[in-house]
Amino acid sequence: MSERNTWGTWRTWGIRVARAARLALAVPLVAVALGGCGIRATEVPTDFGPAPSRVPCALTGPDIGTQSSRGILVQVFLVCSSQLAPVDRTVRIGAGPPDTDRVRAAQALLDELAAPPSEAEEQANYTTAVPKGLTVTGPRPADPGDTLRLSTAPPELAPYALTQVICTFSDSEAASDDGTVTLGGPGTDAPRRYECTEALRTRPGTETPPSTRTDGA
Repeated sequence: MSERNTWGTWRTWGIRVARAARLALAVPLVAVALGGCGIRATEVPTDFGPAPSRVPCALTGPDIGTQSSRGILVQVFLVCSSQLAPVDRTVRIGAGPPDTDRVRAAQALLDELAAPPSEAEEQANYTTAVPKGLTVTGPRPADPGDTLRLSTAPPELAPYALTQVICTFSDSEAASDDGTVTLGGPGTDAPRRYECTEALRTRPGTETPPSTRTDGA
């Protein structure tokens, strides 16, 4: 091999070593720069999957610690991230005449809605707007047989509270055969049939619950 070829080979090798050295020096500098911006550098190749995060409105499972050992498993709708989200609860419904089943089931659900969220539900950002002490009775003589009269007139409840009641009742024994909920108040106003829609569940604070009068007016 000639002296010129030998020199060219060494020169090429030297350039490659210098480039490798510069690259090795650049990596920690980039890591420092990223760290200063609050970003943790990762080695290549990088998995571009979603980063783990704390997701609100997601329970890992029923909060057994707050549930009674015996009861009926039900779903109630709580408020989370300005929407309605179902959570599992267990309730006890006392014995009574068959014609009061709907009223007793409705009262048990109201009690659950008015109860403070459990620790697990609070950590997941669940809340409730249903006031304590809200009660329910059955129909009056002129009402449809599936009427549930609340101690507070439905229009007087907070929007979130009313939608919680409607959607919880519509998914339970308190609902009518078609899935609607017939609600009235303590006054003489005719009850109305309410429907729990997707729009109502996603925008309970602004969406007006769809309803129709039961007297045809």
